[in-house]
Amino acid sequence: MKPCVSQSHRGRTRLALASLSATTMLSSLGISSVNIALPALSEAFDASFPQVQWVVLSYLLAVTALIVGIGRLGDMVGRRRLLLVGITLFIAASVAGGLASSLWVLVTARAVQGLGGAAMMALSLSFVGEVVPKDRTGRAMGLLGTMSAVGTALGPSLGGFLVDALGWRSLLLVNGPLGLVALVLAVRGLPIDDRVAGPGPAHFDRAGWVLLALTLAAYSTAMTAEGGGVGLLAVAAVAGVLFVRTEARAPDPLVSLELFRQTALGVGMAASALVSTVMMATLVVGPFYLSRTLGLDASSVGLVVSAGPVVAALTGFPAGRAADRYGARRVVVTGLLMILAGAVALSALPEEAGVPGYVAAIVTATAGYALFQTANNTEVMADIPVDRRGLVSGGLSLSRNLGLITGASTMGAVFALGAGTADLAAAPPEAVAAGLRATFLVAACLISTALAVVAGFRTSSACR
Repeated sequence: MKPCVSQSHRGRTRLALASLSATTMLSSLGISSVNIALPALSEAFDASFPQVQWVVLSYLLAVTALIVGIGRLGDMVGRRRLLLVGITLFIAASVAGGLASSLWVLVTARAVQGLGGAAMMALSLSFVGEVVPKDRTGRAMGLLGTMSAVGTALGPSLGGFLVDALGWRSLLLVNGPLGLVALVLAVRGLPIDDRVAGPGPAHFDRAGWVLLALTLAAYSTAMTAEGGGVGLLAVAAVAGVLFVRTEARAPDPLVSLELFRQTALGVGMAASALVSTVMMATLVVGPFYLSRTLGLDASSVGLVVSAGPVVAALTGFPAGRAADRYGARRVVVTGLLMILAGAVALSALPEEAGVPGYVAAIVTATAGYALFQTANNTEVMADIPVDRRGLVSGGLSLSRNLGLITGASTMGAVFALGAGTADLAAAPPEAVAAGLRATFLVAACLISTALAVVAGFRTSSACR
């Protein structure tokens, strides 16, 4: 009987991982696929670029503002239950967006889609500890990291094909059948929620959630607003202070400060935010350098830029195996050192190195990112109590999103400052190259900071 039981258990584990993989890839597609349709949307709705940009921003802002609260709510009412609701919302909002008759209906649908995406991102990682043995956690995290990279890499190419062949509406409507596949896999593959222990949803920290959502939404909007968004940053600061004070007094806070002191969560989130800020720079700066300095056409730029996500997809699963075999913390440090090496290479990259020199540096940094992300997620989630896994999974996704938003704004500003002009599309090749080197000099400093944070945590852990 044991072989049959073992085979049945392995089958359920594979089905659960297939479900989590599909959910992870779908949420990544939601972020990466729509950018390619912005010109078509501008034409279809006779709208300016800043207006159609809200089709992208509404999704990202909804995910960023709500992801931590949804993770905590999943801990309280049941992660499987809430994930199924999230996937259903994602499907319904995708179809509504595909049928939208006006731009602002589409923007609203994308915000609702972001609510579903927040549940999918926040809760996927939290299931790993339930469906795989602890000694295989790294491999499972590596698989989910690979699927996230696949979604990121597939988004622009799939989006471009669908927009050219069937129009922009197909880009959203295709999420219907894809989402149904993810929903069926989740229903069949994920473990049934245990009876929820503790205070229950009536004690959910609503005030904390509202203040945290306001803080994150104001900060995220400020980072993407023209003119710096100083007023929004002030709103974010005030709301953030009120959030901390509210959490200190709440009987069952949304985010327990004690949780940060007891685990590697604070270190993991800080390092993840710094690394994501740097990796976003490759997506913001790279296309300008490739087109303006190296003279590549649009299709060649797309091919070179896709090298990063492809490498991340290929590295994710081996990174998980390495974390299981050698220890997550060692792999975290290795990944950071590789990102640092890539950033240093780009900060000193001569124009004569051409495409091969650029790709070599990007591949090094991106492979390091895959190692870091997989091992960091593995290490953080390993120490988290079962009733806090949704919250912490959401926190990790939040730190990544905040890093991406900050990177798009601040690293873009550093790039323009280094190039000596804000009109980067018309900047001379040598100015763009100077901007690239300045950007990745700052990036190297950020990764050095991440290494110092991780090393400091290791030292304090060893002393204890």
